[in-house]
Amino acid sequence: MASDTGAIAFRLVSTQRVIAVVGPTATGKSDLGVALALALGDAEIVNADAYQLYRGMDVGTAKVTPAERRGVPHHQLDVLDPSEDASVAVYQREARADLAALDERGRRAVVVGGSGLYVRALLDRMDFPPTDPSVRARLEERAEREGTRPLHDELTALDPVAAAGILPGNTKRIVRALEVIELTGGLFSSHLPVAEHVRPAVQIGLDSPRDELDARVAARVDRMWDRGLLDEVRTLDAAGMGRTARRAVGYAEALEHLAGRLTAAEARDATTAATRRLTRKQMGWFGRDARTVWLPATAPDLLERALDVVARADAGTLDVPATGEPTRRSLGS
Repeated sequence: MASDTGAIAFRLVSTQRVIAVVGPTATGKSDLGVALALALGDAEIVNADAYQLYRGMDVGTAKVTPAERRGVPHHQLDVLDPSEDASVAVYQREARADLAALDERGRRAVVVGGSGLYVRALLDRMDFPPTDPSVRARLEERAEREGTRPLHDELTALDPVAAAGILPGNTKRIVRALEVIELTGGLFSSHLPVAEHVRPAVQIGLDSPRDELDARVAARVDRMWDRGLLDEVRTLDAAGMGRTARRAVGYAEALEHLAGRLTAAEARDATTAATRRLTRKQMGWFGRDARTVWLPATAPDLLERALDVVARADAGTLDVPATGEPTRRSLGS
């Protein structure tokens, strides 16, 4: 598991500034990432989309094809079987190893993805405390027997900062906090993520008006279904899909159709609706990060604008805060 010590070591050996392209689904992040890598000439892509980690989940994740990669090496694509459950802690370790390897070869990393937790795990101060199934089971049994209020009161006495950020009815988080305290002997709150880059980085966000983004989402879903999403899901389901893969937007709805619980039209409409909800969630996640420089997704000179942001970041003249929590930006308006 990652630790603060590992994060410090990672920061000390890192030299190249990472470029992160973030934002909602269907804004063209993958295309811009490839274009940036080609324009810079010494860059490679590191994926930060949780579902593009999976082999065979191509159509439904809009994964860049080998042709669309235009010769740019991509990392953290196709590294998991769909039967496996993704782990952000494992991703952090493996993706940070990719960044270190790129540093050693004098190459630059362009991180591309809309999974906010994965982007933060890769670039920010975030560690993952140990787990113990027996300790967790014991605490869960207590919560069922006593209710969550006594456990929340216990957490308040042990770690008031953590307790203040967890609702008394949130059994899962209360149990996790008490588990970490018991296993580490320290505070759960000391392990909370901090929106502070562990190495030089610049974040470029792609923004889009909401009605325009909704139209792009609808077109994306149409392409997915027309390009064989159902066949892809059929094949994956026959081979065995784990809990994480089955939850992916598009895949969950396609599985419902294949099980006879939704018509094809209903599954398609449900995929569009779920993708739109996902974009709202991504807007909220990335919109909270004041470090991100936002660019209009459909700007005809998008690449030039992005390269200018990178150049100013490299020169130290880009005016962004050092941490990402203080402000909230409303995206998609």
